[in-house]
Amino acid sequence: MKAIVQDGYGPADVLRLDEIDVPAVGEKDVLVRVHAAGLDPGVWHLMTGSPYLVRAMGFGLRRPKLRVRGSDLAGRVEAVGAAVTGVAPGDEVMGIGEGSFAEYAVAPPDKLVPKPARLTFEQAAVVPISGLTALHAVRDVGEVRAGQRVMVIGAAGGVGSYAVQIAKAFGAEVTGVVSTAKTDLVRSIGADDVIDYTRQELADGKRRFDVIIDTAGRRPLSQLRGALDARGTLVILGGEGGGRWLGGFDRQIFRAPIVSLFSGQKLRGLISKETHEDLESLAELIDAGTVTPVVDRTYPLHEAPDAIRYLAEGHAAGKVAIRVSDAG
Repeated sequence: MKAIVQDGYGPADVLRLDEIDVPAVGEKDVLVRVHAAGLDPGVWHLMTGSPYLVRAMGFGLRRPKLRVRGSDLAGRVEAVGAAVTGVAPGDEVMGIGEGSFAEYAVAPPDKLVPKPARLTFEQAAVVPISGLTALHAVRDVGEVRAGQRVMVIGAAGGVGSYAVQIAKAFGAEVTGVVSTAKTDLVRSIGADDVIDYTRQELADGKRRFDVIIDTAGRRPLSQLRGALDARGTLVILGGEGGGRWLGGFDRQIFRAPIVSLFSGQKLRGLISKETHEDLESLAELIDAGTVTPVVDRTYPLHEAPDAIRYLAEGHAAGKVAIRVSDAG
């Protein structure tokens, strides 16, 4: 089968299209014929091995343990292991597997749900990881309730575009923070107000928010706290920027918890967990028309390196998808 593989850490140039064996199916595995895969910043971190914290977390110190990149996927079930129930060959599914930048990928059955009928395979493929992260940020860590004022920083990004829609579904008044070129997009997905950070300050002293969800991962805590209510909650996602060892993850792992000890504000990091129940919750929001994936661009499999470069440069408005094989 065709797959995007890498044998060492580095920029997108380390990726190449290769012919490899179809993965073996264990008794608790589901083999999916991948029609589309999703791209998120985690793919870049695993490709580059940066920051070094990523390597220390078990992904390979000198080289990637898994040669094939990609986790998000949408496709049709090709085969199931002997112990698998509830999923059958021919089912259209979306979820999280191992090495989705390939014609076939293996996934555990509890990381798959039926593909919402209203979505294309490309739309479905960009839902799982970013959608789950946004759901956990809004519902579990931010504990967003109806009537609250919520700010989403990076509202046009992969996670941010879902966070805006999910917070609105929970009855919040949502303000999105983006650059000038992306303001119309954020309004179109339901934001009540938009702050263009190239022209306005986040903490202007005129308004404060009950919950701030920072998906951009770069702003100083002092700036974010200035826009947060005295008893508000800041949810920090991602670890962009920062040093070689921890990147930007030190904000959520170390600095935010320490500052919270001396403040009425709750400053919380998020490590998202992937569960079948939450994937089903996302699918229900999509089926209801409350949440719709925003797909900026779709690249063919052999252009996956270009897709990663595009995402890393910060151009994407919404998500980037990889078309792997025809759905026919």
